[in-house]
Amino acid sequence: MLARITAVRRVPQLVFVPMRLKSSQVEGSVAQSKGFSEKERAHENEYARRHEIELLQKMRENIEKKKLELERLEKEREELEKNHKN
Repeated sequence: MLARITAVRRVPQLVFVPMRLKSSQVEGSVAQSKGFSEKERAHENEYARRHEIELLQKMRENIEKKKLELERLEKEREELEKNHKN
């Protein structure tokens, strides 16, 4: 009798089938939209400008260092020439 009760009370198994919701937008359409593209391009341009400014600043600093080094070397050369003539 116990076997008969368990057979009657068996719980039905539920099967879930994933449904794909369709929308009017195609996959990747956000990345292809004009507004997103312009915004992304603006961010890239801003990054590029900042990077170029940093590079220019470093180059200016290097130029100043080289100018100072050149002045120092010219003074040394002048001193050596004065000492050599005497």
